Amino acid sequence: MGLGFPVTIAGAGVFGLASALALAEAGAAVTVWDEGGGNASGIAAGMLAPAFEAVLDDAVRPHLDLLLAARARWPAFAARWGLEIDLSGAAAVGDDIWLDAVSARFADLGLASRSLEGAAMQALSPGLSAHVRRGVFTVEDWRIDAAASLVALKAAAEAVGVRFRAERLSEWAGSGPLVVATGSSMGLAGVAPELRGLAPIKGHVARVGGGAAGVVIRAPGVYAAPAGDGMIFGATMEVGVNDAVVDAECAAPLIEKGLALFPALADASPRISAGVRAATADGLPMVGASDRAGVFLAVGARRNGWLLAPLAADIVAACVTGRDPGAYGRRFDPARFGVEGQ
Repeated sequence: MGLGFPVTIAGAGVFGLASALALAEAGAAVTVWDEGGGNASGIAAGMLAPAFEAVLDDAVRPHLDLLLAARARWPAFAARWGLEIDLSGAAAVGDDIWLDAVSARFADLGLASRSLEGAAMQALSPGLSAHVRRGVFTVEDWRIDAAASLVALKAAAEAVGVRFRAERLSEWAGSGPLVVATGSSMGLAGVAPELRGLAPIKGHVARVGGGAAGVVIRAPGVYAAPAGDGMIFGATMEVGVNDAVVDAECAAPLIEKGLALFPALADASPRISAGVRAATADGLPMVGASDRAGVFLAVGARRNGWLLAPLAADIVAACVTGRDPGAYGRRFDPARFGVEGQ
């Protein structure tokens, strides 16, 4: 393809914006279609968390090597596009039986962690309950401010010539490559049949208080991630639900568990958000060529869209420009599920 070849991207979440940047740097004239109104990338906690994702999630554990490779791309990606990474780490708190299991799993996976007493935990996480007697801490997991980073990525894309159309792309005439990065939306299943294999997962998060600092805290049934706009308590996993309507009752257990960890926030009014993520059968996204010629996918990241975005963007750019996407590209290949993602 010659310089300035046109590429259309549907979706301005982190996969869409990262792909737009990678393709613009590859010489494409990129147009991103997105109707706005928020997306799952914008309300996420922004965790770059290969360690705890693998330790706590059976579906993710077999893919630890891939998650670590994705995290390794983040320092260069952040430096290139003006993003800030919080490298302070993450910790788990809970009863001794649960924490012993967490520590054992870290060891089994060859991941670095250490046990800390309560006072050390409270120093790492200001406001953490004095009832916390012990924690398991790792420096393996990082995070970014998702909302601020999404704004920064869009600004960076505009600066390198990416154009944006505040409309939803509902059909495609086949003029130049199309990258579908629409998350849980099934509206383009007629364009890319693999999208029918995605399952929506609705998630609620609650923001409480103002600016917060410290490490991410993981506990049974909840995480607490500090952010500039308040401590984020998350996240529900409502499989099969494909609407982003806030349900305060569904979010209530998150808030209760989060406030048990950070009781000083009890008088603050929680601000609840909901988004819909998409997932594949094996927990990895579909990134690469669709069965339909000229169409490429960057969808189905489940909980790890931010972590996987730089790697996914490189694979998209390689596929669109006819280069080898590498070993990880082959593991993300949409063809692994068949034409309809089954």
